[in-house]
Amino acid sequence: MTEAGEYTYTQDGGGPDGYPYQTDYPPQEEDAASDATEGADEDDQMYEGEYQGIPHPDEIKEARRAARLEAKRKARLTAQQEEEEENLPEQYETIMEDCGHGRFQWMLFFVLGLALMADGVDGFVVGFVLPSAEKDMCISNANKGLLGLLVYVAMMVGALVWGGLCDKIGRRKCLIYVLTIDLVFSFLSCFAQGYGFFLFFRFCSGFGIGGSIPIVYTYFTEFLQMDKRGEHLSWLCMFWMLGGLYASFTAWGIIPHYGWGFAIGTQFQMHSWRLFILVCLFPALAALIGVIFMPESPRFLLENARHDEAWMILRKVHDTNWKAKGEPERVFTVTNIKTPQTQEDDFIEIQSDTGTAFQRWTVRKMTMLQQVEQLCFIPYKTETLLMVFFYVSVCISYHGLGVWFPDMIKYMQYEEYESKVRVFHRERVERFHFNFSLVNQVHREGEYIHDKFANIEFKSVKFENSLFENCYFEDVKSTNTFFENCTIKNTVFYNTDLWQEKFKNCRMDNTTFLHPKKGCHLNFQEENDIVIYMVSFLGSLAVLPGNIISALFMDKLGRIRIIGGSMLASSACTFLLLLSFSQGVVICWQCLFYAVSVAAWNGLEVISVELYPSSKRGTAFGILNGICKFAAIIASFIFAAFIGITKIIPIFLAFVALVCGGLVALKLPETREKILC
Repeated sequence: MTEAGEYTYTQDGGGPDGYPYQTDYPPQEEDAASDATEGADEDDQMYEGEYQGIPHPDEIKEARRAARLEAKRKARLTAQQEEEEENLPEQYETIMEDCGHGRFQWMLFFVLGLALMADGVDGFVVGFVLPSAEKDMCISNANKGLLGLLVYVAMMVGALVWGGLCDKIGRRKCLIYVLTIDLVFSFLSCFAQGYGFFLFFRFCSGFGIGGSIPIVYTYFTEFLQMDKRGEHLSWLCMFWMLGGLYASFTAWGIIPHYGWGFAIGTQFQMHSWRLFILVCLFPALAALIGVIFMPESPRFLLENARHDEAWMILRKVHDTNWKAKGEPERVFTVTNIKTPQTQEDDFIEIQSDTGTAFQRWTVRKMTMLQQVEQLCFIPYKTETLLMVFFYVSVCISYHGLGVWFPDMIKYMQYEEYESKVRVFHRERVERFHFNFSLVNQVHREGEYIHDKFANIEFKSVKFENSLFENCYFEDVKSTNTFFENCTIKNTVFYNTDLWQEKFKNCRMDNTTFLHPKKGCHLNFQEENDIVIYMVSFLGSLAVLPGNIISALFMDKLGRIRIIGGSMLASSACTFLLLLSFSQGVVICWQCLFYAVSVAAWNGLEVISVELYPSSKRGTAFGILNGICKFAAIIASFIFAAFIGITKIIPIFLAFVALVCGGLVALKLPETREKILC
């Protein structure tokens, strides 16, 4: 069969040389139709080639045409994909290399560093003010735990919400919102006199500052070229350490000074711990002022088809850097940057034309979740599961031991204090003037007749089954002091804080309370042990060597080796905690653990921003950071539950988490030479 519809057959001796020849079937006249086909349409006539399984010529032409169209479509799609991959990621990397690394990146580095520092400060504020706040606002143990829990929950929710929003409305705009929310509600918490308002304001503040980490790293990454990312993102991590140092140092210098506060009447009191919260706002305030003068990420603008704005910002970065380097004559030669096709929002806009407001909101959110899943997690399913595993492993050990270290030191102090308690049994004291404080004592079955207790302090004192007759208490302050099963006759309490709750099962006979100081009262010498501030200060300072080492070797050794080596070294430090039996040894191992483990944190944060596409980078990092906060909450409860019971279980748990993380580190993708997609 030929394309012209001719058919070939062979006859013996068909040509002069015996070769086959081609001929047409003899033409038939219209009247020569057979009876079998008479009356049938020409199109309905059966094609003779079907008897031999030969396709119709028209079918062959149509199949060839369809094959050519499909091949062209695939080639065009492949070329378009390759063009997008080259034109946006590779072209953007080339532009950043042409812009150089200089003054602009360093200005942005310090501004974003202050924002990260504000997050570090907020992580320490509650722990430092809680000993004073719980007495100032009469916070019970249950409510005290609720404060720490809600702040972490707020930071977890903030990371999830703001991480996603920064991919929708911009990195710079979201960071301004985050810092503003933190500033406003932290400022209000300074003046909240009731525990309910204080709790609400700290929750809102945590919700704001919780989004700073995913935004800051995403924002800064998109101004860095490939060979600078690992090093400078690791240097940026140092600001979180500076936040801890700032909080520890200012708490140490402000909170113990009762005289630094003031009062307006009896309803409003501004104690020094509130002043400390006010001082902790300075990093966030400085960061907010700086971010206002910074431009939006050009990569975000390109992802949203805002070409001209991105081009102007990149030109500004180029000119700023080269003028600072003494080469103002260098010209920004980029004239056109192709933006990717942004069709992912079509479904949202089509659906928003119909239905109720709630239905439109539901469609938008469901579509956004589908986009996150399809564009962010499905292509990186294995890598994302590994990232979740590593974040959980590091958080269980780091945050769990972060709770365990100070609580263990407090418990050791308590045990040491309890071991020195003095017990007085059946003492009888008559007509004696107690003008000295009673500290860490237990008095059982004593008799106190015509005695005077004036201008003194009871500190960790307990009276059991004792008799007080014709006694006089004046200007007495008490801390952790109780009267149990005592008999009190003809006794006067004047201007003391010994009130009803401190007398358990006591018999009162002709007893008078004049001008009692009811409620909770601060004892700054008792509630502000400088050892706790020193421990936090040293723990934050110990991070410095690990930060420096990880920054210098992040690009040389690679992210994977840094993470694996750090986690295995941290596990060794954790195991050695079993040998610690004194406060000094615990503090030393704490510092060593923080110094070694910070490199793993830096490596994970660098991979988190390099692994995912720019259109979903903030969302992915926000989800990972939210999971990190959730793991920190669980770890805090687990480790705190074993304080005073055993240290084997929490240490073993941290050891196993770190060892597993270190051994599985090789499964993570190495992103050292990866262009931001």
